[in-house]
Amino acid sequence: MQNPELRKEIIKTARKLLVLGLTTATWGNVSVRIGEDKFLITPSGIDYETLQPEDIVEVNPDLSFEGRRKPSTELKLHAEIYRNKKDVKAVVHTHSTFACAFAIAGKSLPPVLEELAQVVGGSVDCTAYAKAGTQELAEKAVKTLGNKKAVFLANHGIVCVSRSLTEAFKVCVVVERAAEATIFGRVLGKINIISEDDVAELRKFYTEEYRGGKP
Repeated sequence: MQNPELRKEIIKTARKLLVLGLTTATWGNVSVRIGEDKFLITPSGIDYETLQPEDIVEVNPDLSFEGRRKPSTELKLHAEIYRNKKDVKAVVHTHSTFACAFAIAGKSLPPVLEELAQVVGGSVDCTAYAKAGTQELAEKAVKTLGNKKAVFLANHGIVCVSRSLTEAFKVCVVVERAAEATIFGRVLGKINIISEDDVAELRKFYTEEYRGGKP
């Protein structure tokens, strides 16, 4: 079995999604790029609490796979992101409550919190609807994602990407908190949105000073 530590990291992240309530049962999926054009991904329909390193599936460029399990049904989504976003090294897809609220409403989440501006790089936009597991959904997700780090999937959930699994997981947590705060903020009245110029400065600070390194 190759990449045992990466497999363990994927399992650890998947279990953290459950603990923090960012997904339920076997929904959601986690993947990490290996090399230039392969990736490891969680299997389809297996309880995260029982996952073993051998259950994590290695996917080839042609979407054939190696391992004792079938890959997640969102295989095409992850593959399309890696194919088009060479800087992305990890993808986390969740069905968290407040992100799903924006996804079912088909609404964008504006940059209302500094940490959202820092880790995402602007608003989190929502795709047009496409069925789960389809190439259509994969292409719409990549198009809507643009150069940012998160995208809502209409009537479905959210996808977060970054240069590492730790960072992609962080994006999921930050977006969920910002989505919750935005919903409650709108109950109180008008919400204040951070300007594009300030978003750019916050993102630059986060990548170049606070975190250090490339986006």
